[in-house]
Amino acid sequence: MSFTLESRLDGIVGGKTAGVLTRAFGMKTVGDLLVHYPRRYAHRGELTPIGSLPPGETVTIVAEVKRVNERRMQQRKGTILEVIISDGNGEMSLTFFGQSWRMKDLRPGRRGVFSGKVGEYRGGRQFTHPDYELFDDEDEARMNAEAFANQPIPIYPATSTVASWQLQKIVAMVLDGLAPIEDPLPADVRRTRGLLSASDAVQRIHRPDFDDQIGPARQTLRMHEALVLQTALLQQRQFVRALSATARPAASGGLLERFDRGLPWELTPDQSEVGKRIAADLVGAWPMNRLVQGEVGSGKTLVAVRAMLQVADSGGQSALIAPTEVLAGQHLRTIARMLGPKLAPELIPTLLTGQMPAAERRKAALRVASGQALIVIGTHALLSESTTFADLGLVVVDEQHRFGVEQRETLRGKGSSPHALVLTATPIPRTVAMTVFGDLDVSTIRTMPQGRAGIQSFVAPVAEKPAWFGRVWERAAEEVSKGHQVFVVCPAIDADAGAKDADAEAPPVEGEAPKAHWGVVQAADVLSRHPLFGEIRVSTLHGRMPSDEKDAVMQAFARGEIDVLVATTVIEVGVDVPNASTMIILDADRFGVSQLHQLRGRVGRGGVPGLCLLVTEAAPRTPARARVEAVAATLDGFELAEVDLELRGEGDVLGDAQSGARSSLRLLRVVKDADIIADARAVAEGILDDDPTLSAHPGLAAAIERRVGMEERAALAKN
Repeated sequence: MSFTLESRLDGIVGGKTAGVLTRAFGMKTVGDLLVHYPRRYAHRGELTPIGSLPPGETVTIVAEVKRVNERRMQQRKGTILEVIISDGNGEMSLTFFGQSWRMKDLRPGRRGVFSGKVGEYRGGRQFTHPDYELFDDEDEARMNAEAFANQPIPIYPATSTVASWQLQKIVAMVLDGLAPIEDPLPADVRRTRGLLSASDAVQRIHRPDFDDQIGPARQTLRMHEALVLQTALLQQRQFVRALSATARPAASGGLLERFDRGLPWELTPDQSEVGKRIAADLVGAWPMNRLVQGEVGSGKTLVAVRAMLQVADSGGQSALIAPTEVLAGQHLRTIARMLGPKLAPELIPTLLTGQMPAAERRKAALRVASGQALIVIGTHALLSESTTFADLGLVVVDEQHRFGVEQRETLRGKGSSPHALVLTATPIPRTVAMTVFGDLDVSTIRTMPQGRAGIQSFVAPVAEKPAWFGRVWERAAEEVSKGHQVFVVCPAIDADAGAKDADAEAPPVEGEAPKAHWGVVQAADVLSRHPLFGEIRVSTLHGRMPSDEKDAVMQAFARGEIDVLVATTVIEVGVDVPNASTMIILDADRFGVSQLHQLRGRVGRGGVPGLCLLVTEAAPRTPARARVEAVAATLDGFELAEVDLELRGEGDVLGDAQSGARSSLRLLRVVKDADIIADARAVAEGILDDDPTLSAHPGLAAAIERRVGMEERAALAKN
């Protein structure tokens, strides 16, 4: 029997096994199985260090049986079989209940692969009822002993229901019947880069004869993955550029020109350059699809306002969607202040959110539908079917990682191929932008406006140095005494109420879930009883408060009527209080790198020097502590983005998931493989220039079809 990558697994391995693979890994076809690559390789003659096994994790190891002991259970009938396995230094036990028949296989001296969840018993490591496969001594006697001992054994990502050695057997059976794979790489690309054929690469990565075969197989398959990704993204760019767009030129003496004349400061070089690119996009033949990234406070909002004014010069409307009501309200006030009393009445900036009183919301919706409001700012309310626009010319998405592609497409669908401008304050490394946003034009604002006083950041490791915690509150009181204001950010509303109250993003490192020690409730209570805070005005802010109450608190803080604001991450983006000098983040290890960087950006925004204190109980040399220390070590968001990427993963590049937990990348890593990605993009551009429909490249077309299904294509179209 011969199989192709499109063949269904249930017709090959049987319905029961196929069902287990589908439930465990989402596999349905041969192609799905064969991109489940080995995580690492072991050798029969090489034992795995038992002391390094993490408790609670499901692992696969190579070890040798040292001792076997059977004893009767004391509390009930039956026996316990205890097998001691060793790596030559440490030992661990395998425990089987009522399975004495295993003694005939598990004899001292036998080696094999053992898989199970690592437990702890009497201070030692333990597997209970593990899966295992012993190496065949007769095969070893027939073959060259050294070659057999050194042949790589693939160790696959496994689950409690499917062990690595079971996956190895299933893959081997499929490979035995696999037809030649149509190569996605053109022959000249393979030849000039010294890459393998697709069939050889797949065979060698799953069952190499020796270690030297693994590297070339991985290199070839990385190039496959990069080429498929880049070609799919460039195809989407072709699709967007096939659409016609309404040109939105700036008018001579119009709104944009008048706005620029009234600016009390000069644009930074980056703002000016990005503005020129956007201005050109808005009069282009196809809809603009541009991502603007820049640090917190770099002036992205000003760039967006200038784009809105250019669209308004032609009578078009712009809609800015923000992730929270607090941020939407902040944007309205900021934009109205930028426009000033002369321009604002002509543009009528209008807020539209779900929490507005019904009568006020109806009036706002009418101004939007009639075209009276040329600048519309809102939250998810803009996505409502009842919200219509007279002439939507520009969609501005703030903090795009907060919105799914469905939501973004809904807003774009309210106009006729409107231009799209995406803003993010989370810096994206070049290779990430190329991989994740390959169908967008990417602009970066690096230069910061003059007058920023800067921020100093420090880690307060209170588990090791408990006295530092008192000093944190002393520093807060000192800043208030100077006339400044302080943020105190907690990962939860009420730490005692459990995880359901958590507002912080889940810790991004697998297997790491520290409990929140601090919530807004606990921090506010401590400050209410602190002797230094008797005269200090403290208030709280969190996501469960009514919208109008949240907005009132934030505005009171902005006016200087609150000295210390104890909040969750509701203040993470866009809140602008120039007098705020200090950011105290409790349980800082509960946050990701980019989130800590965003929070820190709330201070040091005016002429007041900023101070960020990262309070953590995480132990030294743990991933949680590493995140916190990385943020304290640099203010460079692009450097932190690289750190964040390594810790979190790249996200679902082709789908709408944007966190590392669902990374769609198999072997490719966008930082480590930057050169491969750039090379693949150049190859993809050349292929599509000569063959836009890929009719002469059936292998690549088939690979894209397998890799980029209908859901992923829909996600790309909506991006």
